[in-house]
This record gives sequence, C-alpha cells and structure tokens, in this order.
Amino acid sequence: MNLLAHLYLSGESEGIRIGNFIGDFVKGRKFNDYPLPIANGIMLHRKIDHFTDTNQLTLNSKRLFSSAYRHYSGIIIDMVYDHFLARNWSEYSSYDLDEYLDQFYQSAYKYWDYLPEEMKSILPKIIANQRIQSYQTLQGVQDALFSMSQYTSLPNHTSFALDVIHTNYMHLEEQFKEFFEEVKKQCDIWLMHDFSN
Repeated sequence: MNLLAHLYLSGESEGIRIGNFIGDFVKGRKFNDYPLPIANGIMLHRKIDHFTDTNQLTLNSKRLFSSAYRHYSGIIIDMVYDHFLARNWSEYSSYDLDEYLDQFYQSAYKYWDYLPEEMKSILPKIIANQRIQSYQTLQGVQDALFSMSQYTSLPNHTSFALDVIHTNYMHLEEQFKEFFEEVKKQCDIWLMHDFSN
C-alpha cells in the first residue's frame, strides 16, 4: 500500500490526511459517517487511486510485474512508488521523514475513535516496525512484500518482484518521478476546488 504517498498528497489538513490514510478501509458511502474533513480525505484517496490506476505511466510499470502478480500488480507498484518517495523524500518535503511521520502518528492517535477497526490493529505495527521508513531501502520493500504475502491474499512472489525491481530500477524511478509530478498537480487542483474545508 502506498501509505506515504497518500499522506504526502493530502496537503496540510489534518482531517484530510487522516481520511486519506484510512481510505482503503472505508467502503461505499460509509464516508458519510465521518466529519467533513475526514470524509473529504476518503474521497481524495479514491480520486488518487483512480488517477493512479488509469495513468499510462503506472500501467506501463504494472506490466513488468503482471506475469506473476496479475491483478495484484497495482499493489506492487504502490509499494515501489512509496520506496522512491521515501528514498527521495528530501526532494519533496522540507520535513525530515521521521519527524513528518511522528507528527502524523500523533494525529492518528488524536483521531483514534475515527479509525476503522482494521486500521486500529495495523497502525501500532506500522509504527513499531517503522514500516513506512523501511521503504527507503529495497530490503524494507522485500520485508513488506513477504509480510503481506503471509497475512493477505497477495501471492508470495517476493523474489520475482525484487528481481524485476533490480533489473528495471532506473526505469521505474523515472516513471515514478514523472507520475508523481502529475498526481501532485492534480491533487493540488482537487484540494483547492473540491476539498477546501
């Protein structure tokens, strides 16, 4: 899951950031059960996912993994792109990554009652394992892929995924950087016109 990208693309609103973070766990019209800023974050999450899933750059990247992962290829790209964002964090933010995440985790606990039960069980592990920070290295990506294959329906083709990443590393990084500029611009528009609380 591209948790770091969703946080980064949320702008400065604490509520939108929380909503974007929990977006995968809020289905259908359940977003209406949340305060407006969080609901807006959930809707922003959906817009980002749709933009990502239909973008030609990400479609090209997915093809590299599709022979083994098929419809799960998008999950791999999410993690690969989070790797490049974490690895190149200083190019995108003036905040130190640890500081940025610490501030967000404080917000998450402040909004604890609004977190879906599944996120409540996952978040302490994300923090304890420094899962998002670990994406800065390919070892961290490998560990996350293996862990997800043990606890979710993601197939365990971790060795294949790492081979593909190593072989196509520069190409994937170039595609990420081009895509991320596109999605950043689009999110700025959405935040200004659709989700200005």
